[in-house]
Amino acid sequence: MPRLGAHMSIAGGLPRAIERARAHGCGTLQIFTKSAAQWRARPLPAAEIASFRDLAPAAGIQPIVAHASYLINIATENPALRRRSIAALDEELERADALGLLGVVLHPGSRTTGSERTAVALVATALRALLALRSGRQAMVLLEHTAGQGGAVGCTFEQLAAILEQLGDDSRVGVCLDTCHLFASGYDLSTREGYHATFEAFSRLIGFERLKLFHLNDSKKPCGSRIDRHEHIGRGCLGLEPFRWLLNDPQFVHLPMLIETQKTKAHGQPRAMIDPLDVMNLQTLRGLMAGTGPTGPVPL
Repeated sequence: MPRLGAHMSIAGGLPRAIERARAHGCGTLQIFTKSAAQWRARPLPAAEIASFRDLAPAAGIQPIVAHASYLINIATENPALRRRSIAALDEELERADALGLLGVVLHPGSRTTGSERTAVALVATALRALLALRSGRQAMVLLEHTAGQGGAVGCTFEQLAAILEQLGDDSRVGVCLDTCHLFASGYDLSTREGYHATFEAFSRLIGFERLKLFHLNDSKKPCGSRIDRHEHIGRGCLGLEPFRWLLNDPQFVHLPMLIETQKTKAHGQPRAMIDPLDVMNLQTLRGLMAGTGPTGPVPL
């Protein structure tokens, strides 16, 4: 069966994210290793790194991935922003290596000027340079398919394939597929025909060997809206069936699948160990495995 998990808060220190994941019965985990809305990152103390690396295997949680800062944009033609983005991504990869993570999930970026072709080339050039500098490092760059909002790059399999083609066969670059993003960008996973067509196209253009993980999120907006708005599992425009198909698809049973659904509002209080909304979404997904699931999402 796929390993299910969630994006967890690192409030209180990185090891707390593993404790939260274990409390929710997660088999895999996604974190930010720093604030996603800031360029600056606090140094990771050696003791915190050691604690994190000890706790993860003891909890049976693997793989663990980081999500890159939302400020990073390696598709931009703005020289200052581009330099800062490349440096920030290099730091994200360095932190991922220190923590023993599978890799860093990255939105390829957005073009503010220029053509789609230029933006794709800028992404590939930045990644090629970073990977060349990091020849001894292990953490992967996991390009996340985007919803296509604004000038976002990576909203089609063709765009991702063009980036990967320019990087050759470097095994440190993989792909993350988000169900909400796929649907919003026009890949209709809500029907059997659309589901099969989507993954046939992915296999043909990119190849399943590049696919390293899924983000499981329902969508508040309809297919082709190009608007990235996550919804709780089974409560959006996708509904339950696409998640049932994914969880029971023999092609994907070896892949980690992570939710990024809305958390319970903390009202300024420290992040609780158990989040009722995470429990609800994970319980719904577990119930869909092996065709034994509910006919509707777990009640709020």
